Amino acid sequence: MTARSPEIAIVGAGMSGLLMGIELRRAGFEHFRIFEKADSIGGTWRENTYPGLACDVPSFFYSYSFEPNLDWSSRFSPGPEILAYFERVAAKYDLLSHVRFGELVAAARYRDGGWSIETGSGEQHRADVLVLATGPLHKRSYPAIEGLGTFAGAQFHSAAWDHGVPLEGKRIGVIGTGSTGVQMTAPLSEIAEHLTIFQRTAQWIMPVGNIRYSEEQRRRKHRFPFLAKLTRWFYQAMYESSSVAVVRPGRLRQMIADRCHAHLATVKDEELRRKLTPDYEPACKRLVMSRDFYPALTKPNVSLETEGIERVEPRGVVTRDGRLHELDVLVLATGFDAHAWGVDHVVGEDGRSLKQAWKDGVRSYRSIAMPGFPNLFMLAGPNSPIGNLSVIDIAETQSRYILACIRRIERGPARALVPSLEATRAFHASLLSAMQDTVWVTGCNSWYLDEDGVPILWPFSARRFHKEMRRPKFDEWLEVGG
Repeated sequence: MTARSPEIAIVGAGMSGLLMGIELRRAGFEHFRIFEKADSIGGTWRENTYPGLACDVPSFFYSYSFEPNLDWSSRFSPGPEILAYFERVAAKYDLLSHVRFGELVAAARYRDGGWSIETGSGEQHRADVLVLATGPLHKRSYPAIEGLGTFAGAQFHSAAWDHGVPLEGKRIGVIGTGSTGVQMTAPLSEIAEHLTIFQRTAQWIMPVGNIRYSEEQRRRKHRFPFLAKLTRWFYQAMYESSSVAVVRPGRLRQMIADRCHAHLATVKDEELRRKLTPDYEPACKRLVMSRDFYPALTKPNVSLETEGIERVEPRGVVTRDGRLHELDVLVLATGFDAHAWGVDHVVGEDGRSLKQAWKDGVRSYRSIAMPGFPNLFMLAGPNSPIGNLSVIDIAETQSRYILACIRRIERGPARALVPSLEATRAFHASLLSAMQDTVWVTGCNSWYLDEDGVPILWPFSARRFHKEMRRPKFDEWLEVGG
């Protein structure tokens, strides 16, 4: 590394990886590569193409603060619009020339003062700084159900939708009632001969409507672009104010609970309402936003199955009551391994991998770094406030923090930065102490929790996150090399 040109490797060309590239370019750093395992950008918005796909964060807030989109079609825009937005931004900032498509990072090891990177094709690369922008929701989770591979019909994961399979007039089964399963229920109910939703755990549904923007509203934003920024500011302020509901008991948490209970009460069929009633507090799991899920379940061609799945046979799904649900198509809306982080083969200076370092629980220093791993940074990593904020807003704050660290490395004389073990332990102790007030520990099993039942989240307000991450506290870091 020369004094003024650190080589930077970014893993992932999704929302956060692209953002990191933009921040580097805006700051004058050009020596960076983005390794992307697929042949195009977009991350989760490239992978997920299922019917009904939309973001559950308002579109004006789910966009970069410095790059507003004036043409969102609705409050919660569909997936293809979001993907198109990221494609336009990537082209505008000339990021594609920095992306190595079809290059899965198979391993990364810190040695001799830098990161040695090996891709799936066997290529070797060297970098001074490694940024993991893989996020927690990229490795598909497949259920351990007996006979799953024996199904004779079409079967696929919701994040690998097979658009070549005809759905009209088919008997469709969906395993899972998280956000994905809920979003696809209404559109599938309109075309299926019969739709069976296999529910393991009931979800609390927040009845948030999706408003379509008129042509006049979009024209107005083109005429007065500041209106788009004003709209984003409004949603940001609203989310930051309401973020305390999940981390501290009080009026806001009760308001959320009341809205969820009131929405559930709109289900008039008592037996159906019983099946849909969770046994945990609202927001303990990530809230699902929908107004059309409950009405879709009341259609004559839709059934909700809560008996539990015994096995899968060539003809369909057998539930624990012995009943065979004959199907033509089986969709696995079973989510992702939220604790994968894309870091199985990232090895630090002491020869330990991140996976080994997290054997006794996932830990991080301020959601951004780990002791023992010099010049390794994470976007939307462990302890990020992904349970109560827009992940774009989180990543913007984190990317600027990482940029400040890279500038420090650039100035030298140290070649690398690594958070101290003491600072990391103190940070984690503060999280554990505050976690007792959060809604996530009130008695549910969610992907927010690690294997010990500890939430891997941020137990404070969003405003506190942005304030504490405004600039690095370099007295909590160790400088390596020189």
